[in-house]
Amino acid sequence: MQTDLADWIKDTPEGQEADAILRKCVHCGFCTATCPTYQLLGDELDGPRGRIYLMKQLLEGAEITSKTQLHLDRCLTCRNCETTCPSGVEYGHLVDIGRKLVDDRIGRPLAERATRRAVATLFRRAGVFRALLTLGRLVRPLVPATLRGKLPAEIPRAGRWPEPRHARRMVALAGCVQPVLAPDTNAAAARVLDRLGISLVEAPRAGCCGALRFHLNFQEEGRDDMRRVIDAWWPHVEQGVEAFAMTATGCGAVVREYGHHLKHDPAYAAKARRISELTRDLSEVVAAEIGRLAPLVDRTERRKVAFHPPCSMQHWQQLRGVAEGLLAKLGYELTPVPDAHACCGSAGTYSITQPELAEPLKKQKLAALQSAMPDAILTANVGCQAHLATGASVPVRHWVVDVEARLRAA
Repeated sequence: MQTDLADWIKDTPEGQEADAILRKCVHCGFCTATCPTYQLLGDELDGPRGRIYLMKQLLEGAEITSKTQLHLDRCLTCRNCETTCPSGVEYGHLVDIGRKLVDDRIGRPLAERATRRAVATLFRRAGVFRALLTLGRLVRPLVPATLRGKLPAEIPRAGRWPEPRHARRMVALAGCVQPVLAPDTNAAAARVLDRLGISLVEAPRAGCCGALRFHLNFQEEGRDDMRRVIDAWWPHVEQGVEAFAMTATGCGAVVREYGHHLKHDPAYAAKARRISELTRDLSEVVAAEIGRLAPLVDRTERRKVAFHPPCSMQHWQQLRGVAEGLLAKLGYELTPVPDAHACCGSAGTYSITQPELAEPLKKQKLAALQSAMPDAILTANVGCQAHLATGASVPVRHWVVDVEARLRAA
């Protein structure tokens, strides 16, 4: 794609990055075939190719309106298009640039600004989020219907966290939402890894990975969150930690891009690259130990499950088939899931900011996941887990929680 960037952007780091991405696009349109919002709305401007043209116009100096902002907001940032693209267009990085520039130039209505600021502030503070969630569940009948459905029926208990005792050490991110909605996930991961001779710990004060604020277009604040995580984790790097084992693929996808997001920060660029290099999804860690884990699993009950690979797993991190493969080796019967590449509609805060699109996407995904009548739905990201659980007719769990339960029974 030929470009002629406006003077105000062409010599900036953002302009140079956007220009390089745009020039890879060959207008083929393969991306539209797998874009969830294009499939749902049928509008070229609600597909990657159309949004790329809108961002090209922005960068070349065209007048920007709220229409451009609307179509960019509707993007799930699932990066399904990147998996499909034959030219290697880094659409996710481009839309990050485009959204920020649009917001900076035209702003947002007061109500939108207030909602996005509230989400960015409250959700990343686990204590505050926990208090609000508890209050909401207590007064559920009084909560607006649009929010009532998002309140979980129950919060699982974390259970025992084993003491660090092994030479092999890994660090898990507690995060912001997961400790409140799914406190059993990291604890179950710690117990599984303990059986494999690996101690899993959390670093105090690490907090949110930065995804929440960054993807709501408070990008510099999101980078501050990334810097805080790096500061909390760096002593573990210096002590020779083996890996940062991510139990939420949404967080893992962003941590793996710390090197990209902080590449222009001289104080953090090298550290960010090292953190990204050491980051592994939990499925990768367990899959590497599957030979030792498989004999420990109780196989007396054949578990029939549907696996939902989050977009942050299969499209951002390109980890297609890793979790499914290890589950199969542990004796699970994986049911076929039509259109397994499609997004469930959770997409971070998307289900809050774009509920009219998130809900039909969730219904489509649940119909596919439940089509072969599984006993449970397993996934790898707390956002997808919470989103799908509000409409599923079977339990929705993180895969490591289910695996750990079978280890306990063995």
